[in-house]
Amino acid sequence: MFGKLAADVLGLSDIGSVIKPENYDKVESDDFILHEDNEKIYFLIKSKADEYCFTNYALIHLDGTSAVSKKRTLHRYNYYSHSISNVRIETAGTVDLDIEIKFNIGNVAYSIDVNKKFSAEVKDLYKALLKIGEIGHENEVALNIAKESLELSTGILKRVVKSELNAAEQFKALNEAAFDWLSGARKQYRVKDFGPVFEKYINF
Repeated sequence: MFGKLAADVLGLSDIGSVIKPENYDKVESDDFILHEDNEKIYFLIKSKADEYCFTNYALIHLDGTSAVSKKRTLHRYNYYSHSISNVRIETAGTVDLDIEIKFNIGNVAYSIDVNKKFSAEVKDLYKALLKIGEIGHENEVALNIAKESLELSTGILKRVVKSELNAAEQFKALNEAAFDWLSGARKQYRVKDFGPVFEKYINF
């Protein structure tokens, strides 16, 4: 009985378990968190072979080759460079033991089986991932608009710039303005820290 309970708590069964925050220091993923850069674990699913660690910056997947092997392959997907899309849940039927949360991160598709007793927690994760995906999509659209605006403005400026400026000065001024504009747009529309999203939707 105790062994089964320990397996459920620490994710040592075939189907994933949601690990509580007080046990984050007991999982291997914690060794790869960028604590020095204020990275924090907000949600963690663990099975015998795998760990799926959702931080404010990234999904960290420790991919086990088998349940009996100690070897792990570390995959890290930063949200700002790997957009989240196609988020969905496959709920458990009457006789099913698990539910599935599915999503794409970048060009990688994930389908994670989780014990159905963690349905409420997985639904919270679904909301958080859905929101991160929406923010990423909206920011990508806004950044593309900013780029188009820059190209249009630069084209107009080239035609109206004062003739007394020599070519080198014109080139330097236009490039500096373009760099500053695009750098500001990327800073505004490339969100790296999604801690506030997790704090809003994840309830432990």
